Amino acid sequence: MMAAPTARLGWYGDDFTGATDTLATAAQAGLRTLLFLGVPTAAQLQRAGALDAIGIAGAARAMAPEAMRAELAPVGRFFAQLRVPVLHYKVCSTFDSAPQVGSIGVAVQTLRPYVESRFVPIVGGQPSLGRYCVFGHLFARAGSTEVVHRIDRHPTMSQHPVTPMQESDLRLHLARQGVQPVPGIAYPLYAQPLTDQEKALDAALAGHPAAVLMDVGRPEDLRAVGQLVWRRAQQARLLAVGPSSVVQALATQWPSTGTTAAAPLAPAQGPVFVLAGSLSPVTAQQVRAAVSYAPVPVDVALLLQGGEAAVQALADRLGALLKEGRSVLAVTAGSASGGATSHEIAQAGGRLLARVLAQVPLRRIGIAGGDTSSLAVQSLAAWGLSYRASLSPGAALCRLHSDHPGLDGLEIMLKGGQMGSEDLFERLLHGAA
Repeated sequence: MMAAPTARLGWYGDDFTGATDTLATAAQAGLRTLLFLGVPTAAQLQRAGALDAIGIAGAARAMAPEAMRAELAPVGRFFAQLRVPVLHYKVCSTFDSAPQVGSIGVAVQTLRPYVESRFVPIVGGQPSLGRYCVFGHLFARAGSTEVVHRIDRHPTMSQHPVTPMQESDLRLHLARQGVQPVPGIAYPLYAQPLTDQEKALDAALAGHPAAVLMDVGRPEDLRAVGQLVWRRAQQARLLAVGPSSVVQALATQWPSTGTTAAAPLAPAQGPVFVLAGSLSPVTAQQVRAAVSYAPVPVDVALLLQGGEAAVQALADRLGALLKEGRSVLAVTAGSASGGATSHEIAQAGGRLLARVLAQVPLRRIGIAGGDTSSLAVQSLAAWGLSYRASLSPGAALCRLHSDHPGLDGLEIMLKGGQMGSEDLFERLLHGAA
């Protein structure tokens, strides 16, 4: 294994959309960074060059506990070999997870043996995405509006089809997944001198907790969190859990080559294909606003049970529109019979995407939906992603790295169901300032 002594951070994203948000966050902080689509080989590390932050995109958020352990153990070994000071398990900023699906507890239990410190900070909010953690309770903005809801009363996350959030106290939420006890560091402490903050953290650690929940209620809280975490990480390698605010906090403590300028995104060269596999109301709004696309409903039952000929016929139809120069928005509709899981539906969407790309040499595509993004990208012959531009908070445009000439350099937007402005798909096609 080739060492990367310059890396300060290694992160694993529990889905691809969240992993690309962390990629964008690191790049915008001026860090040299690349997101690998699996544990990288020595040759891939060599091609990437010197990196300050190394990411691995995964799909643990949709996995059962045993599958998570099998997925995360090689990740822990890899980052232990690189001896990165901080191993970041990146979770969704809404913390939606459950004991049997995407368990944060299983992730902590699996990755903690690969670090040295007994301090496991859990960073509880990300104000840049409208996520706030105060006195241990999580609040989240709904879509692009300014209305903020307690997470267990959030109109979407409280009714998530797989992992509904029914508890706002993250300490109780995590305890149900086996992470306990979890004392909290409340945000008023950050106004106190650093010595007082350190004493409070030492007191919390004296009880040998499984983790320590750190409030983030305001953007200025990130500097205090970053200082507390980075000081400990320099003493012993540690595991940190949370959304991209973990990187935002740490970046306040790191010198960099300067933030990456937000260069205007040029219009797409040729037609754009978007696969929307999310049932989120936010994505539904974005679909309605995508007036520049030819909309094509994709029947879920056909994808799963229609047979080879039917799926190929659908891919041919999509490909024909794209060859005419028309941008296409394929939207999954209907429901699957036979008890198909969201994971199986997302896998079928990925196979459809691969069929379309085999027909038409596109230069820019978009995928909406956490599971859909993760599994669709896994269906492509690619090994990495680098940051290209920000389309909207939580929705980054990336460059695909592949040994396949037809895929290398493909621009790809991956977004979770709750992320992005209403005109996101239009911005993907026409460019953005």
